[in-house]
Amino acid sequence: MKTIFGAVDVGASSGRVLSGEFHEGKLSFTEVYRFENRPVEVAGSWYWDFDRIMSGISAGLRELGARAERLGLDVRSIGVDTWAVDYGLIAEGELLAQPNCYRDPANEIGVQKVHDVVAFDELYQISGLQFLPFNSLYQLRRQLETQSNVFGKADNILLIPDLIAYSLTGKLITERTNASSTGLLDAKTREWNKDLAQKLSLPIEKFPPLTDAGQTIGKLSQNFGPRLAETQVVTVCSHDTASAIVGIPSEADEVFYLSTGTWSLLGTELTDPLLSKESMEANFTNELGIDGRVRYLKNLSGLWLLSESQRDWEERGEGVALGELLLAAESADFVHFDVSDPSLVAPGGMPARINALIEQGGQKAPESKAGLVSAILHSLARSYADNLEVLEALTGRECKTLHVIGGGSQNSLLNQLTANYCKVDVVAGPAEATAIGNLMVQVRAAGLIDDSLEAIRSSIIRSGLGLKTYSPESN
Repeated sequence: MKTIFGAVDVGASSGRVLSGEFHEGKLSFTEVYRFENRPVEVAGSWYWDFDRIMSGISAGLRELGARAERLGLDVRSIGVDTWAVDYGLIAEGELLAQPNCYRDPANEIGVQKVHDVVAFDELYQISGLQFLPFNSLYQLRRQLETQSNVFGKADNILLIPDLIAYSLTGKLITERTNASSTGLLDAKTREWNKDLAQKLSLPIEKFPPLTDAGQTIGKLSQNFGPRLAETQVVTVCSHDTASAIVGIPSEADEVFYLSTGTWSLLGTELTDPLLSKESMEANFTNELGIDGRVRYLKNLSGLWLLSESQRDWEERGEGVALGELLLAAESADFVHFDVSDPSLVAPGGMPARINALIEQGGQKAPESKAGLVSAILHSLARSYADNLEVLEALTGRECKTLHVIGGGSQNSLLNQLTANYCKVDVVAGPAEATAIGNLMVQVRAAGLIDDSLEAIRSSIIRSGLGLKTYSPESN
């Protein structure tokens, strides 16, 4: 009999609920609900509207229940994945305040406070994380300094997917793949580093116990319909990138991937963390994935630059359809700029900030929207190529095929430019790698399969996908 699962997948621009059906060794899925999710600015600071997020999830779960009713099936379980590093504070069972957003420039306050106590090279030897000014330990330290009245009241600290799971079940856990993005998890022991937390005066004991993917959290505590009356919430790889990497349709033992969306994440899988000085200086990160694997990767800028530019043009009444922009960008002149420049992190005014950066570099800013889009995509592809070369050198591996997954895998122009700059074949798809990874962890947790990850990728995930290969073109 067909078995139905639910996936809650919330990103930095939208959230959705999907229905996954597993039958005779094959997975199919349908998006049943989507809602907008954007950070909110209040008095110069950026927050997440968690009430609106939960409203969207609740509406999505009711739609999931309605679909399950039409299929005549109960929903076996639900898994939750979101972006990383952000968290909420709980006191007496309630959220104390809307969670801070990682894009808030004020997070820089925490960077200096942390580095005054523990140098970055020491932090890297503990957590193996690349430097990003919004890693959780910097945000926590910032909040300790600037919002101590709120911070001190908290009984629990919950990362965003764990906060969602708590809202759905009333159960407190910390899923390990997402915990590895905080900067407080030891890369070697894969447990909280209490000595580091103590040095930074951070209350590590307020994080609930660590839990691996594939474990039952608890039953839904709210009524979303009769078909969800006995539905359990199960831990998946709650960091959305970790779920996406589960969903890579690879046939190789050594996988090179580029997960593209708001961010671009370029990396491979290792069995042990790589904590060398060269790795630290190259700013690569060691985060956890399924089955204790290390997601050795680098966070690079992504299609945030394009989506924010589009939003700016739309707000000015100058919006152009994405397809039209990409078609015009194919033949437009282009310039390169540093896509990782800190000036491009915060929302708002993206075209002007990119143009200012280009002009600061002594180049002429594009005169057309197509020219700016071309500059964004060429600069992203060059960034991928530069960092892929470093990744190969650090790991001693040669990338022969680069799997591009996530929403950006649908951008044909960027895929072709990536193949051209990186000089490797690019296999694009699936766009829904995160949802697939989320659902497949639930399928395995339900005992419907017991295959290795490699077998799952090469058979169940790869079968039926319309993958497209882009080969390098000569200039």
